[in-house]
Amino acid sequence: MDNIIVSACLLGRGCRYDGVSKPPCEAVLKLKEKFNLIPVCAEDLGGLPTPRTSAEIVGDKVIRKDGVDVTYEYETGAKNVLDIAVKYGCRAAVLKSKSPSCGHGRIYDGTFTKTLTEGNGKCAALLIKNGIEVFDETETEQLIKYYEDNSN
Repeated sequence: MDNIIVSACLLGRGCRYDGVSKPPCEAVLKLKEKFNLIPVCAEDLGGLPTPRTSAEIVGDKVIRKDGVDVTYEYETGAKNVLDIAVKYGCRAAVLKSKSPSCGHGRIYDGTFTKTLTEGNGKCAALLIKNGIEVFDETETEQLIKYYEDNSN
């Protein structure tokens, strides 16, 4: 079975900024039938505590709601996730939507008003830049199709 990176919060780990553990995402759990899931949390791997003050991308920086710049931690976490993906030969990742680390396609706009804008989180962007396909938790069928179409 192929290895894929998965945001640990999608598997029920309480590593989100608010420390709340959400129920595991059923669609992601079903991927266990076809893939070895490698759980990661880019924020944890960047050295941030849980819980932590919420953060959003503002320009090319990641800024906490209280104005503190945490770009370094987010970029460090992204690099650590990339290292894990390379180590385990992962060609794809399923990441948490809207997150300043993991968001793919749409992220919060930096105003802390829950307004979405086009873009990718720091981790998603780095994985994509390095040839790793990124999907969010609503795109598990697209992930399976990607592997079926690229099985060689």
